[in-house]
Amino acid sequence: MQATVDIGSNTVRMLVGSCDAGRLQPRLYERRITRLGGGFSVEMGLSATAMARTLAALKEFSTILEQHQAQCLRAVGTAALRRAVNRQQFIEQVFQHTGLSIDVIDGVEEAQLAAIGVLSAISPHPGNAVIFDIGGGSTELIIVIDGRVCVQQSYPFGVVRLAEEYDPHQQEQTIAAMLTDFRSLFQHQLSSSQPIELIGTAGTMTTLAAIDLGMIHYDPTAINNHRLSLAWMHTLYDQLVTLSAIDREQLAGMEQGRGDLILPGLRTATVIAEALGVTHLKVADAGLLEGVFLAACRD
Repeated sequence: MQATVDIGSNTVRMLVGSCDAGRLQPRLYERRITRLGGGFSVEMGLSATAMARTLAALKEFSTILEQHQAQCLRAVGTAALRRAVNRQQFIEQVFQHTGLSIDVIDGVEEAQLAAIGVLSAISPHPGNAVIFDIGGGSTELIIVIDGRVCVQQSYPFGVVRLAEEYDPHQQEQTIAAMLTDFRSLFQHQLSSSQPIELIGTAGTMTTLAAIDLGMIHYDPTAINNHRLSLAWMHTLYDQLVTLSAIDREQLAGMEQGRGDLILPGLRTATVIAEALGVTHLKVADAGLLEGVFLAACRD
């Protein structure tokens, strides 16, 4: 048995399984919202409480790995660790207490690995697609043409940063600036005559799919390939904006700990869909974590 771990800015996740002829065979999946990027400061980096929460989750993962006699192929860290001046302190703490060695990957590699994971779960396999991954500390946008990743771009903000560091007006400006930049890349890669599939992954999108399905018990197989309409997303936004973060978390399908993050994530997703002129998009539960696993198996 083998495993990979994704230490994100909001969520840490672990996948235990195997590869069979290049196909992922998952056996166990664990996730914890630890908000590693919460309380972040440029001067101090990761907060002590955020590191403690995340370390506790990784200790749990380490115990699970021992119980299943699973080897961790790779543990990756993303935006929060990329930014943090004290990231080495955290990395050393994790290694000391769990034996996990964290690779802090850059935004380009994160986008490439996310694309591998997403495309492994989408059926039928899209010829042309735009994949977006709204994380806690960064957002990745990927263009796939004829089944091949040809453009990937990482932007240094995600739902935790938007919620904690930007007021609503600044959120709108930041998201708009991202789309302006990405649209210039997009227009050089795809003509308007080429049909595209828009695919979203990571916690915001899987939560939206779970809400749309009224899901009480999370089922990743039902999330993969679920279609959301842009009209429904607008309606949901209008509903959520009237509720407190606590009340939002009472909705069926809403992940606990995401009440204050869902609005900036939902707004980012709707702006992306509007910019690309689509009325529907697909959701993938698979993403960076699965991509790391598949890439490690190929090496």
